[in-house]
Amino acid sequence: MASTTTIQPLAGKGELLRDKAWARWTALALLAFAMFCSYVFMDVLSPIKDLLQQERGWNSTAFGTMQGSETFLNVFIFFLIFAGIILDKMGVRFTALLSGAVMLVGAVINWYALTDAFQTTQLKVWFTEHLNYIPVFDELGVSPFYEGMPASAKLSAIGFMIFGCGVEMAGITVSRGIVKWFKGREMALAMGSEMALARLGVATCMIFSPMFATMGGTIDVSRSVAFGVVLLMIALIMFIVYFFMDKKLDAQSGEAEEKDDPFKLSDLGKILSSLGFWLVALLCVLYYSAIFPFQKYAVNMLQCNIEFTPLPEGSFWATDAVTYIQYVIMLIVAATAFAGNFAKNKGMKVLLFAVSIVSLVVYCWMGYQKQSAGAIFAVFPLLAVGITPILGKFVDYKGKAASMLVLGSLLLIACHLTFAFILPMFKGNAAGGVILAYVTILVLGASFSLVPASLWPSVPKLVDAKIIGSAYALIFWIQNIGLWLFPMLIGKVLTSTNTDIEAQVAAGTMSEEVASVSYNYTWALVMLAGLGVAALLIGLYLKIVDKKKHLGLELPNVTETDAQKEMTETAEIEAAEE
Repeated sequence: MASTTTIQPLAGKGELLRDKAWARWTALALLAFAMFCSYVFMDVLSPIKDLLQQERGWNSTAFGTMQGSETFLNVFIFFLIFAGIILDKMGVRFTALLSGAVMLVGAVINWYALTDAFQTTQLKVWFTEHLNYIPVFDELGVSPFYEGMPASAKLSAIGFMIFGCGVEMAGITVSRGIVKWFKGREMALAMGSEMALARLGVATCMIFSPMFATMGGTIDVSRSVAFGVVLLMIALIMFIVYFFMDKKLDAQSGEAEEKDDPFKLSDLGKILSSLGFWLVALLCVLYYSAIFPFQKYAVNMLQCNIEFTPLPEGSFWATDAVTYIQYVIMLIVAATAFAGNFAKNKGMKVLLFAVSIVSLVVYCWMGYQKQSAGAIFAVFPLLAVGITPILGKFVDYKGKAASMLVLGSLLLIACHLTFAFILPMFKGNAAGGVILAYVTILVLGASFSLVPASLWPSVPKLVDAKIIGSAYALIFWIQNIGLWLFPMLIGKVLTSTNTDIEAQVAAGTMSEEVASVSYNYTWALVMLAGLGVAALLIGLYLKIVDKKKHLGLELPNVTETDAQKEMTETAEIEAAEE
């Protein structure tokens, strides 16, 4: 092993920057907000699937193929593996800036593909006539394009591929950054909180994407993407600020950036030989494949299963003001639920959670009045924001990470089967369908919160610290196989099980507008529930392996010494307050 270069710590700096709670949580906030912006863009087209079919001629197959393209380069060109190597060799700071820049470039291409300007160019003609056959990839059945795919979808897919490289690189970088700042401290809480806050991006795009697309009474789907591009510019700024914080930490600690400890391919053998690693990776791909691809179709699924009443012209509920009010209320729900976890005073804790619950009820009522599928699905991350810190703290101090993964799988199965078989029974009952949808979506979000709080903090227990970046990269690569495959599979299942819709559109007896909200999602949802069943079986096996091999997945992350120290510090603070 090559020796690691060291940097002399600054004189008089006994306490490191990460030892200060405000500093490490500020670093986390910067990383979380950057991921929040990336999550907005990742699903910015999801709530306007119906508009893409109406305005750009994207059927379910085109939509699914384009959405699956996000992870194409990561999976088939092995970009994520290279990203892990870059992270291990170049460090968190460089990789964060690189990922931010790559995301922004891809997003701009994606935006241009959907503008009216692109529709009148020779570039559109070129894309229409080309990329209909990709040697080798077509033979293997994994091509990101196909003959007849709209030109705008092809160029959009290219931009989404580039964005996907950046966002997945950012994902492993943020995970590594949190390990660097929180190892030996409240790491599960930090990871869970980061994902809970970042996932507010899902709610944000569900609320605002349809609003921007239909702003001013005219439909322009590129406006939604432009909104995401602006947020990615802000994300890059967040990474730049983090760069200087991280650099100061290294200067204080005397530690060299990871780039001075050279990466070796032989290190991958240590990761791949771990049974625990493979079980965690399989759990990840199964679980995330049942969530992220579903998010891309969830709004359209609700549109196809709930009879929304068109709002009369001039109605208050049809105005943009309602969207802004709803978003403010959503932020109150998230902020009070999140803050309630950290309130020391019991009365304040009860008050914060009460405000959060009341605000959530008001939000849901407004979503029903607005008759918007996007506003309904936007509640997806809200319960997760409130319970993820609780779950993270539980894993930090009590353990039981593997057990939480099993529970998450059970909830996942129940939610997808509810969407598949029970929600369609309420199609004639708008209020009942909306209430059932809200409850199921909130439970699904709670299920999803179990993963970041339990799975990601388990990885450092399975591999050496030097190759954590590569371990995360491998898990993300395996996960990306599912994120590439299942958006396409859902689209193809929808097309193959709704042949009557496709035939009527082709015959001119059904408009694209009606067709876009008429799909039967039953078999697509059954497929996703099947992924939950597989995740459940692997989770149960992981518990057995953990018990036999003593992997420590059921053990707490915070050591007894750390816990005693924190209890002492807490007691001193409370005494000072008294």
